[in-house]
Amino acid sequence: MSAHISRSVLDALAALARSASGWEVCGLLTGEGDRVTGHLPSTNVADDPAMRFEIDPATLLAALKAERHGGPAIIGCYHSHPSGDPAPSRTDAHDAAPDGKLWLILAAHEAGLWRAVADGARFGRFEPVPWTITTPSGLHAGAGFSKRPGEPHIRSLDA
Repeated sequence: MSAHISRSVLDALAALARSASGWEVCGLLTGEGDRVTGHLPSTNVADDPAMRFEIDPATLLAALKAERHGGPAIIGCYHSHPSGDPAPSRTDAHDAAPDGKLWLILAAHEAGLWRAVADGARFGRFEPVPWTITTPSGLHAGAGFSKRPGEPHIRSLDA
């Protein structure tokens, strides 16, 4: 099953990641099912935000409260890897709950999409998720946006 991410959301997150000066940016992904249509930025409250991320509990609680009252559904989270690898780290795997939520990881020029599951292929916690980029007209950016043949879960941020 393929997920879909709004071009405007992807562009906004890429801009946040590029402006972070070596710190991991983070926040929540909103939408419906596997369709990402929005995001809620968070302060990274990790002890070492250059090496890991932690979503501000106040941001998470406010988003959960809004969701309960008809606001956007939280379907996952995002964060950046200033090191340039759009794949989950061992730390990510240790910290992730196997709740089926999407994890979008942004690197300098690529983004990867993953699902947090029990017994995943990556560090026992994550499965890669193929995805497309949607535009306001509903058009989809296809496989040409993937910089890595055979890895449809990694896409270029420069396309």
